[in-house]
Amino acid sequence: MRSTTIPFFISHQGCPHTCVFCDQRLISGAEGALPTTGQIEERIELWRATSENRPLEVAFFGGTFTALPKETQAKLLMPLQPLLDNGTLASVRISTRPDCIDAEQVAWLSKLGVRTIELGVQSMDDAVLASSGRGHLASASLSAIGCIKKLGVNLGVQLMPGLPGDTPVSSLHSLEQVIAAGADFLRIYPTVVLRGTELARRYLSGDFIPLSLGRGVSLCKLLLQRAMQAGVPVIRIGLQAEKGLDAEHVLAGCWHPALGQLVRSQMYSDLLWRFIPSGRSVTVSCHPTRLSDLVGMNRSNLLSQTGRGVQTKVALDATLHKEELKIKIEDKTAIYSIINDITYSIHEV
Repeated sequence: MRSTTIPFFISHQGCPHTCVFCDQRLISGAEGALPTTGQIEERIELWRATSENRPLEVAFFGGTFTALPKETQAKLLMPLQPLLDNGTLASVRISTRPDCIDAEQVAWLSKLGVRTIELGVQSMDDAVLASSGRGHLASASLSAIGCIKKLGVNLGVQLMPGLPGDTPVSSLHSLEQVIAAGADFLRIYPTVVLRGTELARRYLSGDFIPLSLGRGVSLCKLLLQRAMQAGVPVIRIGLQAEKGLDAEHVLAGCWHPALGQLVRSQMYSDLLWRFIPSGRSVTVSCHPTRLSDLVGMNRSNLLSQTGRGVQTKVALDATLHKEELKIKIEDKTAIYSIINDITYSIHEV
């Protein structure tokens, strides 16, 4: 059964410095103050009452959890221990930087119920990391990944294609490296330019050219497909559309409030264009959870087929995998997958 995540945003807390792209308070929609024991217990009880008996996970997002003073980390984790012991909580999740965690910290966190650690890797290219003000090398990420995996903790990796100095080639290389190192799941956050950041200053002065939405979607299609081919889930593409992430604050970059759906929808569209001849009547079936992706935003995928003379009937088929479409043209039926039946090239981005 899928767990319910109870989020606590501690934006910038523990961060040793601010990267050129970062405004965690704007990204999370939260001010980032550390919650008190009472606030932690109150929120858990509130979420428990509406969780429909799903397992509960407490997550501390934003900031750098393991760079907080040890006593502060304990202050956040100790109120959770009785709830972990009695089964009210199933697990705890934290996020941190690769250069702020080691085997001793992972072992301590694991004893206190932390079952998932998300690393803000962003890139595995040292030049990109330096230009982005990350303050560490790619080797720090490999070291952090290694100690987390060795101690059996679930590992999530966050990547940010489109940072200063990044290219589609280096973005793909970063993804391939963290998958090979053992990432259990990924988040892909294409770079956006937020007002008031160092990256905004570079953009406004002409020193930084961000990914456009179109190029960002093309790159994300490639990255998502490669991750799917490797069997590594991508649990999110694009920043959460929180209050403050709007045209006033996002100056440029690959930003869309439903970027993940946009990426997947275009992959299904690519499959339709690849396997449906113009001017035909077809029935296209998908898994029930992928109907909106197949149809496209504002029915864009179906309208694009209408524009080439295709009459499309949509059906649901729970026996299909989520990545598959079943296409019936007259008396011929075939099943195609966005994982293996379309090919994305790095040169097309």
